[in-house]
Amino acid sequence: MDSKELQDRTKRFALNIIKLSGKLPNKPESWIIGRQIIKSGTSVAANYRAVCRSKSDKDFISKIGTVIEEADETLFWLELIEESGLVEKEKDLIQILKKEANELTAIFVSSSKTVKKRLNNLQ
Repeated sequence: MDSKELQDRTKRFALNIIKLSGKLPNKPESWIIGRQIIKSGTSVAANYRAVCRSKSDKDFISKIGTVIEEADETLFWLELIEESGLVEKEKDLIQILKKEANELTAIFVSSSKTVKKRLNNLQ
């Protein structure tokens, strides 16, 4: 998968997170969780675009670390939505998004390890 395909994939993920947040009930706890998951879920896509503009391997490692953190945080909010039962009718969507968050995290961790290994071999 090239960087353009991954940019598109992370953008679709962000859009699906926005759709899920719109299905949360109109309750104070949902407002807080909805705001948090929108921030982290869209940050995955925005920060991955920044990764694609990295100036060096060290810059790449730093930026991809942020993407990994945001993807993992989004997974946390998805788990919280699921376990709290806030949107019982959206269990399938939550499962799809959890799977995607896990896959994206694995991709980014693998990329980070590859670049770190390359950087260490140069020293």
